[in-house]
Amino acid sequence: MKFPEKRMRRLRGNKLIREIISETRLHPSNFIYPIFVKEGLTGLEKEEIPSMPGIFRHSIKSAVQECQKACDLGIKGVILFGIPEKKDEVGTGGWSDDGIIQKTIRAIKEKGIDILVIGDVCMCEYTSHGHCGILRKDGSIDNDVTNEYLVKTALSQVRAGVDIVAPSDMMDGRVSAIRKALDSEGFTNVPIMSYAAKYASAFYGPFRDAASSAPAFGDRKSHQMDPPNAREALVEIELDIEEGADIVMVKPALAYLDVLRRARERFDIPLAAYNVSGEYSMIEAASQNGWIDRKRIILEVLTAIKRAGADIILTYYAPLVAGWLS
Repeated sequence: MKFPEKRMRRLRGNKLIREIISETRLHPSNFIYPIFVKEGLTGLEKEEIPSMPGIFRHSIKSAVQECQKACDLGIKGVILFGIPEKKDEVGTGGWSDDGIIQKTIRAIKEKGIDILVIGDVCMCEYTSHGHCGILRKDGSIDNDVTNEYLVKTALSQVRAGVDIVAPSDMMDGRVSAIRKALDSEGFTNVPIMSYAAKYASAFYGPFRDAASSAPAFGDRKSHQMDPPNAREALVEIELDIEEGADIVMVKPALAYLDVLRRARERFDIPLAAYNVSGEYSMIEAASQNGWIDRKRIILEVLTAIKRAGADIILTYYAPLVAGWLS
């Protein structure tokens, strides 16, 4: 049928009609809430991150409180990022049984909060040089040695009680190494959520401010993906699935919605996308200047990520939007 018999506006003129035929719906259960935990903060102390207004570095006690708030809003998971007091060449704070994240995991579990606790498995937050692995003398990252430390980190988090481990380093073969180690230690039921297609993006700047994890020299282009490449992302995802990943992630989200869509069309596996710090900070900056309608923009962005194919969205807006949706 053609106009005037077929009038598409018939289904747009009424708010209730628009809602009942909506193709994409957000729900708090879609969200994972990233939480920064800083060693040295006490009680309910927290520090606002200058480049991420409204987001904080938390003490352990404050992080536990945030988890309870998220749970009460219907959010099903949090992912933890640690900021240790001391850093060294091999990122000891990341895999120590007394590391800030391990302590936080135990504290959340001791409270019995009904929420998934996900541990980010990387070294950049814990190394004195800010890189994602163990450095050779020439300053390059030793892939296979780094995998040994990532295994140590994953095991330490699982022993502390984490529900899911999430390797974010982009070393080759790290999913396989972690899966074999977990299985050999009897942790066969612990899922791996792999940062499978993680790009060397300029959108990470505020996160590096939050976690004090910027590289002391060079960049991360030797291991994170080159932004022009999309077909390569599908190879990375397929490799991680073959190695044992249970959930795969595309990061960042907004500039890589095409990659997210391609992944959704090709792989029948839970798919996550990270609405990263730079995406958050741009919205907040524009909102503070009165240039955009903040609520509409946030909902539009998250809807676009889900419409592109994400089952799970990691977003700093999780508690805010969960409150709007309730």
